[in-house]
Parts: sequence; C-alpha cells; structure tokens
Amino acid sequence: MSIIAAPQPIARVAADTPARRARRFLLQPAALGLALALLAALLLGNWFHRQAATGLETDRQQRLAIIEANALADAVVAAMSAEAAREVAGETPDEQVAQRVVSDWVARSEDDDQARVVRNAGARLLASTFPTERDGELPRRLGKDEKWLFDLGQELRAAAETNRSEGVFRKPQIDVNRNAPGRLRVTVPYVTDGEMVGFVQFDRPVPESTRIARPVPALPGLLVAVALLLGAAFLFTRSLAEPTGQSRWVIYSLALLLFAATWWLHGARAQADVDARVLAADSEVAAYATDLGSRVGASDPARWDVDVFQRPLGQIAADGSVVEAAAATAAAAVKGPLARAFWGNLALGAVILSFFALGFARRVRETLAQYRYAYGYVAPAMIGMLILVFFPFIYGIALSFTGQTIFNTNQPLTELWVGVQNYIDILGGFDLAKRTAEGWIINYNNFYWTLFITVCWTVSNVALGVTLGMLLALALNTPDLKFKAVYRVLLILPWAIPNYITALIWKALFHQQFGAINQAIQMFGGEPVAWFDGVFSSFITGLATNGWLSFPFMMVVILGGLQSISADMYEAATVEGATRWQQFKSITLPLLKPTLVPAVILSVVWTFNMFNVIYLVSAGQPAGANEILITKAYKIAFEEYRYGYSAAYSVVIFMILLVYGVFQTRMTRATEAVHT
Repeated sequence: MSIIAAPQPIARVAADTPARRARRFLLQPAALGLALALLAALLLGNWFHRQAATGLETDRQQRLAIIEANALADAVVAAMSAEAAREVAGETPDEQVAQRVVSDWVARSEDDDQARVVRNAGARLLASTFPTERDGELPRRLGKDEKWLFDLGQELRAAAETNRSEGVFRKPQIDVNRNAPGRLRVTVPYVTDGEMVGFVQFDRPVPESTRIARPVPALPGLLVAVALLLGAAFLFTRSLAEPTGQSRWVIYSLALLLFAATWWLHGARAQADVDARVLAADSEVAAYATDLGSRVGASDPARWDVDVFQRPLGQIAADGSVVEAAAATAAAAVKGPLARAFWGNLALGAVILSFFALGFARRVRETLAQYRYAYGYVAPAMIGMLILVFFPFIYGIALSFTGQTIFNTNQPLTELWVGVQNYIDILGGFDLAKRTAEGWIINYNNFYWTLFITVCWTVSNVALGVTLGMLLALALNTPDLKFKAVYRVLLILPWAIPNYITALIWKALFHQQFGAINQAIQMFGGEPVAWFDGVFSSFITGLATNGWLSFPFMMVVILGGLQSISADMYEAATVEGATRWQQFKSITLPLLKPTLVPAVILSVVWTFNMFNVIYLVSAGQPAGANEILITKAYKIAFEEYRYGYSAAYSVVIFMILLVYGVFQTRMTRATEAVHT
C-alpha cells in the first residue's frame, strides 16, 4: 500500500506547473471581468473619441469655408466701392465688376467651387458661377424660383438687427448648410457703410471621408492588460490560483488596478490626440487665411475667422500665427465632454469587473439556472418594461440636466449640460406674488402656485370621490335592496365611458352661451356664468367633471370591501347596543382600511396626473391659474419647446408622488394584514 501511495504527492506537484496555475487563474471570474470591462470601456472610448475628432474636422471645414466666403465678400465690396468712386467722379461704372471678381476667384480654385453675390435692395443677383445661373445677362433681378435667396438675405439682415438691438448673440448671422452630400454652403453678409446690403454665398466640395478620426486600437490595450495578468499568475502561490477569502480581494484589486491603468493610458492618448488636432487645424486655418489675405490685400486676415454669430474666434493672430491660449481653450471645450465620457466608461468598466470578480455573476447565473422557467415566462414583460418604461425614464432624467430646446435638438446632450440649473429655476423661483398700485398680483406661472393648485385639486377630488363612493356603496350594500343590479350598472357607466369624451361633454355643459348649466340658471331667472373667466369657477368645472369620473371606481372598491365584512359582527354590535355610527366607526372603517387606503393612494396618483380633464375642460384658464403640474410640464415642452426644463418638471412631479406613496404606505400600513 505504501509503495502505491508514495508517488501521489510527486504527481500532484509535477502537475501544478506555472503554466497550469496561470491557465486556472485566467479562468477565474476576475480575469473574465477584466477582459469584458476593458473591451466595453475601450470600445466606447474609441466611439467617443471618434465623435470628438469628427466634430473637430467638421469645425475645421466650416472655418475654412467661412474664411474664404468673408475674403470673397471683402474682394467684392472693394471692387464695387472702386466702381462707386468712379461713378462719383463722373465716369461710367462697370456693372459686371462683381461678376468678374467672382469668376476670377472661382477660376483660381482647384476644386469645384461655386459662388454668387446677391444685393437685398431690388432683389438683384449681381454675380454667380452656378451652372444654372450663368445663362443670361448679369446683374439681373431674382426670378420667382429664386425667392429663397431673397428670403435668406432678409433673414440674415433681421438676425443682425435683432442681435444688435438685444445686445446678445441669439440668432446666427452666417448661414452654414450642407445642402448636398459632400458639399458645404456658407452665406455671409457683405456690409457697406456699416449696413448689410447683401450677401455672398460660397459653395465648396467637402468629401465626407476627409480626415476621419483614427480610433485608438482597443485590442492592444486589452492584450497588454491580459499579459500583465498572466505574468502576475506566475508570481502568485497556488492558493491564489484558487482564490478564497482574502486572496479573492487581492485578485480583484490587481484586476481593478490593471483596468484603471489601461483606461488612463487610453484616455491620455485620446486627449493628446484632441490637442494635436486642434493645433493642426489652427495652423492650417492660419496659413489659409494668410494666403487669402495676400490675395485680397488685407492687413488682418484673422478677422475672417469668425463663428456663425460673426464673433471673432481669436485662435489666430493678425500676423498669421496661432494664439496658443485660445487654441488651448478651444481644445478644452472638446476635451471636457470627452473626459466626462471617459469617466463614465471607467465607472461602467468598474461595475462590469466587480460584477464578475466579486461573485455576483456566479450568483446570477445560479439563480437563472434554478428559476429558468419562471424567468423565461417573465422575460417578455421585463424586456418590454425595459424598452418602453425604464429607458425613457432614465433618458428623461438625463434630459432634465440639460438645456435642450427645439433649436438645439441636433446637439449631443453633453454639449447642453447645465447641471441642476433647471431644478434651481423651478424650486428656487419664489416670485409667487407681488404688490402693485392695483393690489396683489399672483404669478400664475410660478411653480409653487401650480403646486398649490395641484394639491387643492387632488385633495378636493379624492375627498369628493371617496365621499360619494362611500355613500353609494353603503346604499348598494343595503340588504334586500330592489333593482340592486340595475343601480350598479347605471352608477358604473361614468367610469366605463372614455374620460376624454366625458371631459368634452362637460366642457360643453359649462359653455357660457349654449351650455345646459347656464340655460338652467337662466330658466330660474339667473344670469349666465362665465365659468372659465374666474379662478374659482374654472376650478369648479374641473372638480365637477373629475368627481363624475372618479366616484364609480371608489364605489366599486368600497362595495367589494363591505361585502367581505361578516354580518355577524354587525349583529353582535347591535346586540351590545352600538349605534349605526359606532358600528361604522369601529367595524366598517377599520376593516375597510386594507381595501380603502391603497385605492386612495392610487386615486391620489391618478388625480395628481389627471391631464385630460384639466387640458380639455378648462385648459388651465384663466391665464394658466388652474394649471396642474402635469399640464404645465406638457405646455412647457410642446408650446414653449423647452424640453430640458420640462423634463426637470416631470422629475419633480415623480419625486413628489414617490415621497407621498412611500410615506402614506408606511404611515397607514395598508399592505399589512388586519388582526381581529
């Protein structure tokens, strides 16, 4: 026996080679988590870096086009001014001077460039090299099919006047449009004696594949990290190859350190690439502006490098050199959102790594295997909820931290980030009322007024619905009541009819001239009431409508609760001499609590967000005084087009209802069993 057993330790030691320990180590959850975390973070990082670099390339192309359009405008203005001076001197001016300047400018280009010059006064086309406009004598009046050029000139002139009068740059004064694939059209105004008299439009080809950002390869970083992990496996003991206890945290810490180092190198390389791209673009723009300046004879070609509001970018100097401070500021504007995206990648990768390394993935796998049939049944519902509920909900929360409006929906959310400013504007606005010579004036647009109306609306409607529902349920629960089934059907009809139809009917009933309610008032000698002109009377219209809609639900719920109460308890109470009120207070209400309180909570949430009644009946009249929070959020989004602010409004509504629901459930203990 001893001869047979002796070789066993030798065989076990020989089999436990460094390569085998490394192989076992790499099969551990920490190694798998590290690989997946690196793959997710690096691929996402490549995508964000590519987006930033593509944006820089688009900006470079736009700057070059604006500089050339401004240079051409200066050349045209100089030539036309010279002809105007000849006219003053008594010589005959050359009316086609603009055409010759534009034709000569385009002829010098190696690309398929096109340009036109339009004067606003008289809607005149002074010059053009577009193939469809070369036929005929120039200058000439714009044709009917060229009215869009006249409208564009008026739009740019109005934008400049609006910005000047308001003292802010709100409307673009240069039109940039990629009107066709692979082409960029820039329209800049030309100015004479300080007034915009027309515009120059320059159209140039821009290949879509030009200078596309080269992504930082993800595979090398992944291979380096895994190689380091493999090398560490040779250094660890056998106990580490099969981690338990403290060694599991050592492995997790090592994997997290390798992931953070790879992520940092990847991010540093992307940030350095942005700096290099910005500097290269500024150098190219400076050289281009200097070359055009020498052609036109301009002493300061840097003034052509402007944004769409005609504000100087200040990234190149008058002598054609790059202003490094301005270039660094421009690079920082790009690197800021990119850095936030990379930090998000770090957080995502750390979550993935922790999920595998700390054993959560194993537990999830075991749970899914154990309850695979149950999860298979609920999977469609879970996927539907994820797509239809949770994703829009999370997106709405993210949107609430931005300043998105209808005018900037094409920009990424990272560029519209305003932090908690929307919430500060909503919750920090305390201008509820102010005193004037005519008395106190209430600001009906204030959040706290709308919240006050919403609370009054909810409390009054729930109280009315519960009261009517309770009375009708008690009546229908009367023993031996004749035609009980008929009453139940009739009383449930208001709930069965779609609420928007009911709301429109009640709105017609409250019509000042033709409404049945005012007709009845006049029949008894009264005067017709302008229901929607007063704050209180308009509130009453909504209360009556929603009360009509809400009492059937409460009646059905309470009636079901009443029928579950044993009649023996009432008989015993009667024998003991208890009055009907005492029986109601001591028997009915306590035993109705598990049924009534959840129904009240649900009714509060429904009424708090009862959009149809307010929007269709009173529309928040007068002057928005009877808006509730949900209709206010809707109008901010779809009438004022302030999507970020409206999203923040909706999040505030959600938080109010969440706090109410948790507080009400904990205080009433409605979901707990009743002990009798």
